[in-house]
Order: sequence, then C-alpha cells, then structure tokens
Amino acid sequence: MNIPAVLPCSFNRLQCSTPPTHLLRLVIRKKGRLVCRLSHDNNKEDDSVQDNNNNSHQDNDQPLENTCLENNDGPQLNGLTGFEDDTDDQLASESPLPGVKPQQLDESIRIPKETVEILRNQVFGFDTFFVTSQEPYEGGVLFKGNLRGQAAKTYEKVSKRMQEKLGDDYKFFLLINPEDDKPVAVVVPRMTLQPETTAVPEWFAAGAFGLVTVFTLLLRNVPALQSNFLSVFDNLDLLKDGLPGALMTAFLLGVHEVSHRLVATEIGIKLSIPYFVPSWQIGCFGAITRILNVVPNREDLLKVAAAGPLAGFCVGFILLLSGFMLPPTDGIGIIVDPSVFHESFLAGGIAKLYLGDVLQEGSPISVHPLVIWAWAGLVINAINSIPAGELDGGRIAFAMWGRKASARLSALSIGLLGICSLFNDVAFYWVVLIFFLQRGPIAPLSEEVTHPQNKYMALGVVVLFLGLLVCLPYPFPFSNQPAL
Repeated sequence: MNIPAVLPCSFNRLQCSTPPTHLLRLVIRKKGRLVCRLSHDNNKEDDSVQDNNNNSHQDNDQPLENTCLENNDGPQLNGLTGFEDDTDDQLASESPLPGVKPQQLDESIRIPKETVEILRNQVFGFDTFFVTSQEPYEGGVLFKGNLRGQAAKTYEKVSKRMQEKLGDDYKFFLLINPEDDKPVAVVVPRMTLQPETTAVPEWFAAGAFGLVTVFTLLLRNVPALQSNFLSVFDNLDLLKDGLPGALMTAFLLGVHEVSHRLVATEIGIKLSIPYFVPSWQIGCFGAITRILNVVPNREDLLKVAAAGPLAGFCVGFILLLSGFMLPPTDGIGIIVDPSVFHESFLAGGIAKLYLGDVLQEGSPISVHPLVIWAWAGLVINAINSIPAGELDGGRIAFAMWGRKASARLSALSIGLLGICSLFNDVAFYWVVLIFFLQRGPIAPLSEEVTHPQNKYMALGVVVLFLGLLVCLPYPFPFSNQPAL
C-alpha cells in the first residue's frame, strides 16, 4: 500500500522533538516476502504470506484498509504490518535537540475500526470533506477526498462534529498531500500529541547555555581578548570593559524574544524556555525556542515567527542610525577601517549616507560604539531570518508558501550557507547549528491549507528582505577623494 508522506514527522513530535522510532521502522525480509495479517473476526487472525511477484488479495467482506487497523501482532508501520528485516534494524530521524527520548505508541490508543466508521460516515460529509479512501497513518487514519468550501470553515465544522461524536480523544488535521498537492484529512489519538520530556530539565539546560552566552557577549565586546582567547583567563578584569556592548546586544535579544512571546500568548501558542546559543564571533546566535502545542494555522505561525525579527530589526535600525548621528568623543570612539562596512549592504549604505566623503577606502575613521553594538544585533536578527529549517525565516517561508516550497527554499539556503562557510567562520558555525539542531521539519499545523492574509504576507516579505540587506555585502567603493 502506498502511504503518502503527508507529514514530515510523527505527530508525537512537536517543535524540536523526536518522532517515535518504531513508527519509522520498515520491515523487509531478505527473501523479499510481504507479511500481512487480516482480521476476519474479533477472536481469530489468519496469516497471509505471499511473494512480491503475486498479486495481493484481501477479504471480500472487509477492505484491507480497515482490517489492517485491527492488527495487533508483529512490527508495524503507522498501524500497518510492515516489512521485517531479520536483523531488526530501525530507521529513525535524528532529534533536533539532544536528550529527547521517543515515545512508545501503545496499541490501546490506536483508532479502532468503529471510530473510523464514525469519522467517515458521521463526522465528514458532502458539505465539508467528502471521503473517497482511507489509509492508516501515524497511529491514526489518513482520509483522501474532496474538500468542500473554504478550508478554514471546513476545519471548524469537522472539529465541532468530531467533538460532539467522539469528545476530546482525537485530533483532526487538514493538510496538503505533497504527492498531488490536494487537501487530506488526518485524525490521530490526542494522546500521541503529548510533548516529549528531555533527559535534562529545560530550565537547567537553558540556564547553562545562558551563562555561557553572557560570557561570550562580554568577550565579543573586548577586542583585546579576541585575538588570544586563552588570555581571557589571565585578564578576567578586562571583561567588565565589554559590559556596555553586552548589555546592548542582550537588550536587542530581549526585544526579539519578548516580541515572540507577546504575540504567541495573544494567539494561544505555548513556547518553551529559550535556549540562547553562544558565539565567540558575534556574542550570540540568538535563541532556540520550541513550540509546545499545535499551531492552529499558517497565519498564526507567520505572526509569531515574524514578530521577533521584525521588532529586532526596527529597534536595531533606530540604534544604528543613532550611532552614526552621535559624534565619537575621546575615549568612547572606536577606530574602524571603512572596509568593514562592505560586509553589510544595510550598514554600508547607511554609513555612506551619513558619513559621505569622510568614508574613504584605506582611511580609518572613528565611530560611536553604538554603531558596532547595533550592527551586531541586526546580524543576529538577520541570521535568524534565513529561510531555513525551524529558524524564524524558515517558519515564515513555510507559513507564506507552504511545506513543499519552503522545504526547497530551506535546502537552497543551507546549500548557499555551506558555500559561504568556506570563506566566513560565522556562516560555517551557523550552517552546522542549523543542520544538527534546526533543520526541521516543522511540526504539522492543525490546518495547513489556508494562506495568510496579504498584510501578514507583506510583513513576512519585509522580514526576509531586511535579513537579506543585512547579510549581503555592500559592493560599491567608498570615495577616494579627500574630504573638504
């Protein structure tokens, strides 16, 4: 039976959690024989073993889709008897976060046949979603058919009917089948949606990462210690010189995270404790924040994902402009080479606009330290706006263009980052972090068919565009003429 991969991960996995290993197990005998058990009644099971060269057969009174749901023996894939390997090797996706243990899906919480019939005949209907076929899927059931009317209204109707008929035992998802880009309905036991527990308490791990991040923020703002990292242990008193810059960067990080949480709270989305990622190049790479419950739709995901970087860009941009306008005084100004402004199209353009002919190639200038501090905050927001994996930019891309398009864009972004990592150490460490911790996929939303409103789409485009302006280099040469 061909089961489409509608969901890229198990429903047990919410953001950054591990899907159950046994759900991803494939069973293949070395002699290439398929094993399937068909249930003829409640007390008896017959085993049917056949070669791949023969056509599969099934009971005339019961469809294979329904009888396989009742199978209780042997290794299974998504509720079906699968293919068994004599070595019993298991294939499982890696966890985006370490220390997450897979749940074992107990047979007692799988959807029984009687419930499937209620779903098909009483919950779904001609006015909502007309079912044409069904398949076991991820411990639940996947229904193919024709969507009637608007997806959002259909989701509300079906959810209400399922609540009336079956209570709160099951969760309904309206998704897009990547095989044909048509809507499909998936119903799973709600017990499978419980978030995973980590081996280390969240508060402890987040606190440990936070302490290291404080240290790297201080270190990053003391140039005398950056050239020789080991010398920091002999000059701990110098770290206090990096306190103003560390506080400014931490302020921008706080604006970013608080904006996420304010919007998430308003919508009803629960977020985990942020895990700040330390970086000795820029102080901090930002924070990894898990979504603990199921996001209702793509528009809500877009609101939460765009809120952080949008607020961070706005505040950082204001601080950057203020830094250029403030005159550097003795003991406060930082001497920089104009070539550094070639590293960012946004920073280089603003520097050229405010400094004019004072900005000359090869002639060091003094700028207010607020320029450097604000620039660092903009870079942190920009790298988190890259449309890849479960970064803010990846979630924004998914919310705007859907799962398939965002997956392709994510692969392209990671590939380009990989190329950039050959020339830039920040890009190298960032692409490694994305690949091992944040590459996704994004957990399924309750309803993934409806597109966000145009005004929210515009906000998403603005965030991605600002991130691009910060990351792209400034290609134009600065004036070589002496200032008057």
